[in-house]
Amino acid sequence: MADEKQRVALVTGGSRGIGRAIAERLLEKGMRVVICGRNAPDDLPRYHDAAAEFEACDVRSADDVNAMIDRIFERHGRLDLAVNNAGGSPEADAASASPRFSERVVALNLLAPLHVAQAANRVMQVQEDGGSIVNIASVSGARPSPGTAVYGAAKAGLLSLTESLAMEWGPKVRVNAIIVGLVATEAAADHYGGEAGMKRIDAMLPLGRMARGPDIAGVVSFLASPDAAYVSGAKIAVHGGGERPIFLGLAQAD
Repeated sequence: MADEKQRVALVTGGSRGIGRAIAERLLEKGMRVVICGRNAPDDLPRYHDAAAEFEACDVRSADDVNAMIDRIFERHGRLDLAVNNAGGSPEADAASASPRFSERVVALNLLAPLHVAQAANRVMQVQEDGGSIVNIASVSGARPSPGTAVYGAAKAGLLSLTESLAMEWGPKVRVNAIIVGLVATEAAADHYGGEAGMKRIDAMLPLGRMARGPDIAGVVSFLASPDAAYVSGAKIAVHGGGERPIFLGLAQAD
């Protein structure tokens, strides 16, 4: 069993992108970090000599999730933080998206975070100092999301779920959400139209650039810290100031 003073975190989808940045930041803060995914990554997130552990798990399966949480508890004797980062969706026309496609998107972006939160809460509620759950949401859940309508609806549900769980599970467990804006990940250039497209998007944002993984990781680190001891049910927007309404540019066009 781990030293009781060393806090333990789970980051779903923690092998790449935002999840990897979160895992590395938590390692830097001295936490033991477990990441999970369906397939083991070629290399694990690490900070100096500390490396994350990997658990194979399909977070869409409640049975898989519960078994994973049990294994983490058996190894470490505690779970202090669960970060629901796994998610995403390819683009699809809502008029023709198949039922199976929509069900899988909802399963990954709404039901999977619920499974993880329920399993983590089961452990955290009996710990003297409780625990913290952070849901990685998206601006797609707070404004229209054409092309990814089901994903946006699932993320909107995740924001609602965050507030409800915070009410049900306090005072032992704090539950918060981060509303993530546009992010420059490994695949961003392909998604946003290459380097030129990324520069145009950067220029549109008040802070002059899209988010990077460490921008999100810093907020997770705060929410997991004693500094956020009275923060629960919050929806923190990390979007660089927001997207400029398109009508402003159209109204000013010649």
